[in-house]
Amino acid sequence: MICPHCGSSNNRVVNSRDAQNGTAVRRRRECLNCGERFTTFETIEDIPVQVIKRSGKREPYDHSKLLRGIATACRKRDDITDETIREIVSRIERTLFSRSVKEIESREIGELALTELRDVDEVAYVRFASVYRQFRDVTEFLRELERLHARTSPRT
Repeated sequence: MICPHCGSSNNRVVNSRDAQNGTAVRRRRECLNCGERFTTFETIEDIPVQVIKRSGKREPYDHSKLLRGIATACRKRDDITDETIREIVSRIERTLFSRSVKEIESREIGELALTELRDVDEVAYVRFASVYRQFRDVTEFLRELERLHARTSPRT
């Protein structure tokens, strides 16, 4: 680390602590040349992830796009809080990014979202599925409802 005061690279770490909710390390340093102190932050370098769309087009992963899609599906569902929506998105992203791949198919993101929503709220699940799966008519919509009902109904 180069001292911002004198330009020397000869310094020592005085103390370290977590910052930004554990996603960074704050280091207080002292320059051994001029004696001045300064602060540095160490964070994990994000590897940009590309999403492969159905058309084959690639675009950068957009957290806000996933958040918006989940939030739209959950709109006016009283039991689903903003915190729950953020947790759903966080779980999806943890699953996606734990693979350390540079490209993800949009289909994978959609299926993970459906899995999460199915466990949280069936209405939000069906809303998301109707857009994600692009239902063309009522028959496709009913087929999805039947699959959901069969999955959640107690077996007799």
